[in-house]
Amino acid sequence: MKGKSVNHDVNGNDTAKDEESIGFSTSFMMKETDPFSDFFTYANGKWIRDHPIPEDRSEWGAFSELYELNMKRLRKLLEENQSGRERKQLTDFYESAMDTVVIEKLRFQPIQKYMNLIPLQDLKKTLPSILAQIHSMGIFPFFYAYSQADEKNSSVYALYIYQGGLSLPDREYYLSETFSQLRREFRDYVQKVFTLYGEDEETSGKYAETIVNLETRMARESRSRVDLRDPEKNYNRMSVQELSQKYPHLGFSTYLNALGAGNTEYVVVGQPEFLDEINSLVSRSENADLALYMKWNVINSSLPYLFREAEEMHFNMYGRKIRGQPSIEPRWKRAVNIIDACLGESLGKLYVERYFTEESRQKMAELISDISSVFSDRLKRITWMGDSTRELALKKFGKLRVKIGNPKKFRDYSSITIKPDDYLGNVRRSASFEMKRQMTRVGRSVDPDEWMMTPPTVNAYYSPPDNEIVFPAGILQPPYFDPEMDDAVNYGAVGAVISHEITHGFDDQGRKYDDNGNIRDWWTPEDSRRFEELAENVVETYGALEALPGMKVNGRLTLGENIADLGGVSIAFEALQRHLKRHPERRVNVDGFTPEQRFFLSWAQVWRENIRDDELKLRLTMDPHSPNRFRATIPAVNHAAFPSAFGRETNASGSGSLQVW
Repeated sequence: MKGKSVNHDVNGNDTAKDEESIGFSTSFMMKETDPFSDFFTYANGKWIRDHPIPEDRSEWGAFSELYELNMKRLRKLLEENQSGRERKQLTDFYESAMDTVVIEKLRFQPIQKYMNLIPLQDLKKTLPSILAQIHSMGIFPFFYAYSQADEKNSSVYALYIYQGGLSLPDREYYLSETFSQLRREFRDYVQKVFTLYGEDEETSGKYAETIVNLETRMARESRSRVDLRDPEKNYNRMSVQELSQKYPHLGFSTYLNALGAGNTEYVVVGQPEFLDEINSLVSRSENADLALYMKWNVINSSLPYLFREAEEMHFNMYGRKIRGQPSIEPRWKRAVNIIDACLGESLGKLYVERYFTEESRQKMAELISDISSVFSDRLKRITWMGDSTRELALKKFGKLRVKIGNPKKFRDYSSITIKPDDYLGNVRRSASFEMKRQMTRVGRSVDPDEWMMTPPTVNAYYSPPDNEIVFPAGILQPPYFDPEMDDAVNYGAVGAVISHEITHGFDDQGRKYDDNGNIRDWWTPEDSRRFEELAENVVETYGALEALPGMKVNGRLTLGENIADLGGVSIAFEALQRHLKRHPERRVNVDGFTPEQRFFLSWAQVWRENIRDDELKLRLTMDPHSPNRFRATIPAVNHAAFPSAFGRETNASGSGSLQVW
């Protein structure tokens, strides 16, 4: 892109060149392919052919390319010799991660103080307080505890308890025949870890059987990913007294006090039947087995921060076996990721100062305003919605909040002790800071300026309780957002992302939250029925798509994201047409393609990707998004304007047949 300044990363790589290479390009296309039979290949075929998956990745796509660029930028920031307290925290953390001499010498020493918290005898007597200590360090045996806006009183923070405690990615890995081989490999992995820790092989084998059996019990009572998508079903408010009476063996009153949330009046339990199983498991299990399970959680969660053999063993299970990734990422990249997770707003502040401009923020705000006006008009004229529901929908949309780039005020991490020679300790102390922050705010007013993603993140989100759309600085660059590109490319990329996030407020989950972000049924029965009919069509269409031999897309798991993709493309396309009507001088062909063609191509190129089968299998099991090939294709080819854009009067697939919003 002409006129861009050049920034060099620590390896001398030209980051402006990197940015050019990942932006929209007609050179990625395989133009000999029929766009009506395979639009994904038509838009991305040459890129797919020429970009094999790197050895240290389980997939490679547009997200990955921008992620790599951001990693280089963050590495540069961390390795610069700058003064200041925040800088010192970041550089000390980075040094602790990169100092392999110290890490190799310490071996398992860094986890001993955490292991010593867990007694082998009489654990049940002290389980609540010990569990709180372990949870406070970011290690979550049995269940998760966290705070967020109360989904039925969104102006205050509430404490949530959610199912968890599994070492494998999802309950299906314990229960489905699809993952039977992985279960055997997981059992062997647990045995090898305990052997590495110092146990003899026979004892380690027995330990592995115990861990697998306990976690399988928990998996059986865990809800499926589809069931977890129901906000009403997963909101079960209980007083602390009720919680203690219902689950007496978990000692919740003691647990909450030790966790720093002793003053809370109630807790929202996500899955009561799961806690029933945990309560029963604690009651019936031997102290030694419970202690073993908790110690396993400490060891397994710590392996990525320990010596090379431990780290490699962990990667071999979770990278190679589960995701099909041949090689581990470079150490510097893993370090950057951890620091972003632990001190993300401090690192993000440096990132925004260096790489995000007010010009980009303003142009993004203009795009959001443009697209919002289209969505508002959609709500006013949509034919299947009655007037009473429409009025409330418009009221909700009118209260939508927008955040762009970075928080107004960055989080203060100064109370965290960061040492240049204590990598695992830095991770644990950062987790303790975050848990304390979350527990302290329970019962207090929600901070409207809080962010749930760090500024360098390549992503965006809609939060139902906050009724807000959020776009971190990390995603506001090519190929998603490029102020130097023509309008069609930006509307097809970041424009559709904006529309996607807006639509989430009215997808099958988002529509169950009112204008204040509270779970409440504000739809008439007739309008709900009509919505469900339209949604069922989306479920059936995506559910028929086979991503791997014998594995189809889960249409119900991916319903919300599919509705948002369909709405995203449709709304952004209409916004582009309005924009070009206001500015007819900007309706020009570029590289031989019309604005309409470049819009659809831009959308498809955002989702370009090569992916390993094991990674795809993981995503089909637990990811609420459809595979990228289908995300690129279905919303585009089902759009009413797609046939004419590419020279056909009608679309055999039935254009517009999936439209909800």
